[in-house]
Amino acid sequence: MNKLRNIALAFASLFLFSCSTTSDTDAIPLRYSEPRFQTTAPIELNVEKVDVVSEFVPSFTRPNVEHLFPVSIEKAAKMWAEDRLKADGFSSNRIAEYIIKDASVTEEVEKSEEFLQKDRLKYRANLSVVLKITDKSNLSAAETTIDAWRELRMPVDTKIADKEKYWNDMVYKLFDEFNKRMEQNIHEYLNMYVKNNYSIKEYN
Repeated sequence: MNKLRNIALAFASLFLFSCSTTSDTDAIPLRYSEPRFQTTAPIELNVEKVDVVSEFVPSFTRPNVEHLFPVSIEKAAKMWAEDRLKADGFSSNRIAEYIIKDASVTEEVEKSEEFLQKDRLKYRANLSVVLKITDKSNLSAAETTIDAWRELRMPVDTKIADKEKYWNDMVYKLFDEFNKRMEQNIHEYLNMYVKNNYSIKEYN
């Protein structure tokens, strides 16, 4: 009888341990990280160095909510420059400045005009970056600017865990667009500074 009782207690302990373990796992928040482009070939610029500068200053007050995001648009923009831009003209007098002008996210409540339909939250993510190349020997300069944005809407009562998933997805889509457009602009407007690119763009 004692043997059966011990077995029953063992199963009960195992069951309680399993329940506790499952609960602890569910309680662990999801971890997010900024998008990276390390598997994409870098853009080699005929410059001495690439300076990454951020002029964006978060306000930490609504309607701005970028500080609530699990991933930082500003940090992701810096990482993009680290992954995609390479200085490959160390004897050159040129420098490249990668300047982050805006990396904000705003939140707006959209009131429903229909009965029994929930209000919605609209999020708008903005990214504005200038890539400027200056020749120190003759003080000439050329630059290109990318202004990218994404919008997202969700019910006003969306849980925070679900919000973070949607926010993360929005940031990744924003940088997919930014990556394509910035590379296109570099080859179109700064092509004379791209390593091993000897073509000259003609403008009408």
